[in-house]
Amino acid sequence: MKRRRGYTRVSTKNQITIPADVLREAGLRPGDELKVVADNGHIVLEPALSLVERQREALRQIAGKYRGVYPPGSLDEVRDEWEERLRERER
Repeated sequence: MKRRRGYTRVSTKNQITIPADVLREAGLRPGDELKVVADNGHIVLEPALSLVERQREALRQIAGKYRGVYPPGSLDEVRDEWEERLRERER
């Protein structure tokens, strides 16, 4: 059976081949990890975030949400305590 350009089939092992030109256009290379999600009857492939990118995204989502919870300067006090404990361990 003839293949149509830009289409793929699901194999008996539930595998698919993504056309090379589509991968290039998406900026993907061999070895890149993709997140696969089902979305309302569609399969969506998204580049997986690295650990650092996931951590940054988590921080972006909560950054600024807890203003006013701690009094001014309290974070500096905690940091000073941590630094002192680290110096004590190094001795």
